[in-house]
Amino acid sequence: MELKRKAIIGLSWSFLDNFVGQTISVIVGIVLARLLSPAEFGVLGIIIFFTVIFGSFVDSGFGSALIRKKDCSQTDCSTVFIFNLVVSIFLYGLLYLMAPFAEYFFNEPGLTAILRVAGVVLVINAISAVQHTLMVKRIDFKTKTKISVTSDTLAGVIAIIMAYNGFGVWSLVWRNVLGNSFAAIMLWLLNSWRPTSVFSLKSFRELFGFGYKLALSGLIDTIYRNIYYPIIQKVFSSATLGFYTIAEKYTNLFSSTLTSIIQRVSFPVLSTVQDDTDQLRWGFHKILISTMMITFALMLGLAAVAKPLIVILIGEEWLPCVLYLQLMCFSTMLYPLQAMNLNIITISGRSDLFLKLEIIKKTINIPLIFVGIYLGVEALLIGAFICSIISCFLNTHYSAKLMDFSAKDQLISILPFFAVSLIVSLLVWSITCLQWNNWATLILQVVTGVALTIGTYEVMKQENYLEMKEIVLRAITKK
Repeated sequence: MELKRKAIIGLSWSFLDNFVGQTISVIVGIVLARLLSPAEFGVLGIIIFFTVIFGSFVDSGFGSALIRKKDCSQTDCSTVFIFNLVVSIFLYGLLYLMAPFAEYFFNEPGLTAILRVAGVVLVINAISAVQHTLMVKRIDFKTKTKISVTSDTLAGVIAIIMAYNGFGVWSLVWRNVLGNSFAAIMLWLLNSWRPTSVFSLKSFRELFGFGYKLALSGLIDTIYRNIYYPIIQKVFSSATLGFYTIAEKYTNLFSSTLTSIIQRVSFPVLSTVQDDTDQLRWGFHKILISTMMITFALMLGLAAVAKPLIVILIGEEWLPCVLYLQLMCFSTMLYPLQAMNLNIITISGRSDLFLKLEIIKKTINIPLIFVGIYLGVEALLIGAFICSIISCFLNTHYSAKLMDFSAKDQLISILPFFAVSLIVSLLVWSITCLQWNNWATLILQVVTGVALTIGTYEVMKQENYLEMKEIVLRAITKK
């Protein structure tokens, strides 16, 4: 029962954290999209590529190693803090020197100064990385929610003011820098832990021995997920990259939120029962069912309402986003399932298998990227969907052996929810054929989708749905 309580509390606050954060991001993005051009959002895609790739080197898997270690000490945390800080300063210096070459390669005037300012987030995030990790280890997502909502809101307001006053792409740059800065300050103010000047080689070897394989895996995955930014900009145009970037942001409102929740909550919660296979399997199954029920409904529903949603929120200028958004919904709806199975591999201490899997998956998927480059952005995104299916199969196949929960059993568990969501989303999408105005279409789609989904699960009397419904009603009544 303690495991279930931790999971429910963690999932609730983590969902609120991610969903509110992503909602704020989308609202700010809507305003900025009406003030800025697709080409300027294309520059944002280039910034994301460099900062995310370089940021993968900073953590080097130490965060996961600290969470997994049951008795991490002050020495462990201080060692990680010093390592993160030194590496981030080195990488920022490297990015600073590389910036002129990036400007020349992408043929984007002013990119040198933009990257040099945007790259500061590498050092800012390194300073607060251990504070963030310890908060996750404690499953204290309530505090983290307050931090992220506050920092995202403040940075978003400043970015809108800058964009309105003609700062262009710099409003996007400072939104990222200030958002991370505000979050770092609050993490230090609301955490009691403070680093010491101790750097232990013994602690470093122990944590790095487990974490470096996860770091390499994460780096490979990060490069793969973000390689679309430079490819689209270089092969197609900055405007096309801008359409892609906006579509990805709307997709991330649900997919990234749910995947992040699963990674952050299931890892520390299931780590506490890593030595009890029955408890591990039971906890995994409970989280799996609840997560995929929500994921399928949200992602397929978003694909169904994409057209009226895009036109209403950011205007017809952004209509090319619609197809990109719909394809992304299909390619990302399996991400939470992948994340859960990878967490089982990590919890079991098999970081070597984790790395092996990433190499296999990306090697298989590389040819699909080249096909997409030749055939266009749509083919690139269809390839991403195929890659997602392959990755999901491999992850479930190998994690099944570690907790005695086969890939077939996992598929059987989630198939009914996929079927319900697919049928409902097709009915919802068909409403666009009525050719009503966008507001009427969207409202009817949302009402129909919610009513059909809830009604179907009520008739089915699905156990997990009824359990989640009870939790929500209890929370509302208590409020």
